Amino acid sequence: MPPSDTLHLEASLQAFECAQWNALAGDQPFVRHEFLAALHETGCAAPDTGWTPCFLALRRGGALAGAVPLYLKTHSRGEYVFDQGWAEAYARHGLPYYPKLLSAVPFTPVSGARLLASNQEDRAALARGLIELARRLDLPSLHLLFPRDEDLAALRQAGYLLREGIQFHWRNAGYTDMDDFLAAFNHDKRKKIRQDRKKVAQAGIRYRWLRGRDIDAAALGFFYDCYCRTYYEHGNPPYLNAAFFRQLHEQMPDAMVLILASRGDMPVAAALNLQGGDALYGRYWGSTQFVSGLHFETCYMQAIEYCIANRLARFEGGAQGEHKIARGLLPTPTWSAHWIADPRFADAIEDFLNRETAAVQDYMDELDMHAPFKRAAGS
Repeated sequence: MPPSDTLHLEASLQAFECAQWNALAGDQPFVRHEFLAALHETGCAAPDTGWTPCFLALRRGGALAGAVPLYLKTHSRGEYVFDQGWAEAYARHGLPYYPKLLSAVPFTPVSGARLLASNQEDRAALARGLIELARRLDLPSLHLLFPRDEDLAALRQAGYLLREGIQFHWRNAGYTDMDDFLAAFNHDKRKKIRQDRKKVAQAGIRYRWLRGRDIDAAALGFFYDCYCRTYYEHGNPPYLNAAFFRQLHEQMPDAMVLILASRGDMPVAAALNLQGGDALYGRYWGSTQFVSGLHFETCYMQAIEYCIANRLARFEGGAQGEHKIARGLLPTPTWSAHWIADPRFADAIEDFLNRETAAVQDYMDELDMHAPFKRAAGS
């Protein structure tokens, strides 16, 4: 690094001026200062929950030139890239896997900036600096989850192991309305979607799209009840508390898009999405009643319709879910990057990732065969 550059840790996001941080973060909502601050200040991502902030800062002549959202983790929950098998292998050999160093947005499986910088040279400096930090702290491993494409070259160059995953995203091909979108489907898939949507409508379900200040306290409170219900139905407490969503609405109202389903005057389901730049991100959902097709309509079809109406380029439907293909969300690769201190485990994990990557790519090819869209002649 040039002599004027310094790399050091900050124990709190408050050490970073909001405007400087956001200038590096860009328009993706999850890495913005306000979103991360809400996670920390409401206790959702804090030392008590196993997320200890230790953000890396690259300063040049006193000005912020780069940063990395970074945590010391004592578990692997809330990450959506599963390394528990690696932790178990360490335990079998009597070695500690935690704490580990993690760059991620807590509880958020969305690709975005992890090496926050305006140029590739500074991203490379951050990638190398993280490894030096992990070594200095004598940590067994370092992980960056869901980095953006611009980060990958710097991570490869620095020697990280890359792991491929899959999500399902919708792309806007310039559709004028939902009928135009559905016209791109093959006959059977189009017919099935229309039947499913008709059933929801016949059940008396009507929708409203609320954004920003149009989301009042009652709507936000109903959504949070639905969100908690989803977690409790799966036997888990929710990661996020009501204070987080209230602070997010106070600090980043225009990023919030609430899709509210009602039957008569009674709300029955809600999906909270975040909007940033040219994209909508599906994040949280829940319902108080079972209605056939309600989940797919609320979480996916209404979100796609919103994107078309607002000319957004893509909708990212969250982690996992082959069922999303039938709604027009297609398999899209995601990545994570890993540095392992012990060369014996590094070699074993690299071998595992090589085999896993081949399997993931075969799976992607298989999924592509099930795309619901019309195929060009001869394809």
